[in-house]
Amino acid sequence: MPRGPRLDAPGVLHHVIARGIERRAIFLGDADREDFLQRLSVVASPCGLQVFAWALMTNHVHLLVRTGEVPLSRSMRSLLSGYATAFNLRHQRVGHLFQNRFKSIVCEEEPYFLELVRYIHLNPMRCRAVTTVDDLDCYRWTGHAALMGQAPGDWQAVDDVLSHFGSTRRRARERYREFVVAGAGRGRRPDLTGGGLIRSAGGVEAVAELRRGREAYQSDERILGSTEFVNAMRKMAEAAARPDRGVALEDLVKRIAEERGLSPEALVEGGRSRAVAHARSLVSWVRTRHLGRSGRSLAERLAVSPTAVRKGVARIEESGKPGATWLKEICTPSGRPRRLSSGAEGRSGPSRLLTGGR
Repeated sequence: MPRGPRLDAPGVLHHVIARGIERRAIFLGDADREDFLQRLSVVASPCGLQVFAWALMTNHVHLLVRTGEVPLSRSMRSLLSGYATAFNLRHQRVGHLFQNRFKSIVCEEEPYFLELVRYIHLNPMRCRAVTTVDDLDCYRWTGHAALMGQAPGDWQAVDDVLSHFGSTRRRARERYREFVVAGAGRGRRPDLTGGGLIRSAGGVEAVAELRRGREAYQSDERILGSTEFVNAMRKMAEAAARPDRGVALEDLVKRIAEERGLSPEALVEGGRSRAVAHARSLVSWVRTRHLGRSGRSLAERLAVSPTAVRKGVARIEESGKPGATWLKEICTPSGRPRRLSSGAEGRSGPSRLLTGGR
């Protein structure tokens, strides 16, 4: 079954996992890891990602982040694409580095926030990169060392995590470390890496038992939380995806076709002339970049392949973005694209939950 649209909004907590293609290594040495962290520090900005926990493994990466005004997909595209390009140049290789798209799970704050911080930071022990928590305290390639004050991490949200354990840094670090030690022997946690209704107490087995009962429980692979949280997130995602939100595709096609002196039918019937291809590229760019809609579903509507949609978007961005008067209606005053929410403009937090591309 294909995955649903990605869920995102300012203030939403995500567990992000990016894996190497065919489980291959994405880090071949410390130079690669340093490069990745430098790029992560760039997207960890006040308007971008707030990074609470992270771990760089040989063939995958774990992140626990909260999105700001910059959408998660945009931040991760900048991080992963930039790193993959630099990695290929360093190691004289070509082709994809990461497996498909990254996985992101929207997480309910309670009771998952601290459990996820601990789980992510214990990854090096589970894979035996280090053998003890003492070694983990100084291990450079996970956010645990920054929380313990053993590694620099100005871009990491250290105080936001430590504030859960005490009012002073010294006491908070002691209690945080005790928390990590207590979880060191718990092994793998499928209840934290898979979405859906997974209770912190009892894990997968408890969920199986719950689903045999009379009460109806909702689950979604994109969401980690209680039934109520899953339902709330899904309702907001459905509201954001309603066709009356933003500019309808038919209206967008009509506007661009008229501006280019073409018929709307020419754009959706697979015409191959240069003028039609350019107009179709413009539709793709506005639809995906400005309205945050799915490129795959757009390809079906335009009778082209998803690759053609992506190439069309790239052509528009390379040639210079147009400044048509009607385009300003879906842009901020600064000319930067704004994402359309499920409600009135100006809302903040999870009530602005949006759906991204497939």
